[in-house]
Amino acid sequence: MIKTIEMFTRWLATEKGYSEHTVSGYQRDLLEFHNHLREQDKRAKTVLNSQPGEITSAQVRKFIVSLHGRNSAATVARKISALRSFFRFGQRRKLLQNDPLAGVAGPKIGRFIPVFLTVDETFALLDAPAEKDTYAARDRAILELLYSTGIRVSELVSRNVADLDFTEEVLTVRGKGNKERLVPVGRPAVEAVRGWLPQRLQLIEQRAGRGRAVERNALFLNGRGSRLTTRSVERLVKTYGERAGITQMVTPHALRHSFATHLLEMGADLRSVQELLGHASLSTTQRYTHLTLDHLSDVYDKSHPLSIEDIKSEDR
Repeated sequence: MIKTIEMFTRWLATEKGYSEHTVSGYQRDLLEFHNHLREQDKRAKTVLNSQPGEITSAQVRKFIVSLHGRNSAATVARKISALRSFFRFGQRRKLLQNDPLAGVAGPKIGRFIPVFLTVDETFALLDAPAEKDTYAARDRAILELLYSTGIRVSELVSRNVADLDFTEEVLTVRGKGNKERLVPVGRPAVEAVRGWLPQRLQLIEQRAGRGRAVERNALFLNGRGSRLTTRSVERLVKTYGERAGITQMVTPHALRHSFATHLLEMGADLRSVQELLGHASLSTTQRYTHLTLDHLSDVYDKSHPLSIEDIKSEDR
């Protein structure tokens, strides 16, 4: 089974174009299932050499039962999804005839409520980098670009300077599955990135002058001349969120949620937002609609004459 798992993960990386992070997640879940089979069978050697076709529905159900109580519903659903993809891969490769997961339902997951910032909070965050900060220009460009485009933090750190068309104000993004899309960039974000470029060039020249290695193509660099990591961006966004006085923890993904929510609040259609975010399924984008409905309900309550009359009647 181990060899089949390796085949599957290679297929995810090469054929499906999944990110290293996603592939390693699938691999961890499948190895957990494999280890569960070993523990459930005293004949560990037999299990080690078993083929996916020998796995039964009963074994899969026992594994799923073992997950409950020590994992959230979302985590259990993710592990089931990994198994489902693995078994379908096995069927396509003729490694098994029947799907052991057939008829097995995953746990019900509560509706995901995206964390997002208000417009005022967003503006406060964008203004948080100060002149005293060593990389204020870079950090301002990062914040502006995240909010202006709604790209994922992984997509941000993998961008090269050549990916941003300063004239057309468009960013080329390669997202999940290595799918490429073009995302418009607002003028403030373009100017913020332009403001970071002189410091970026100076950093490259200083590092190269000392004979140090430097990443010449990356749009965003750290002080060592290396490409900025997702963890670094997460830390700086969190820090500026605290400086801006925002009570909830601010993450790059919160800016992505804010981008989508604010667009829908201003009248953008769902399909356009789906394209901008790079969602494969419209249902993924639809989770933002309840936020805009809440916003519209609030506007109605504050503005509609009948609603105002109802409030006055309650006050009497």
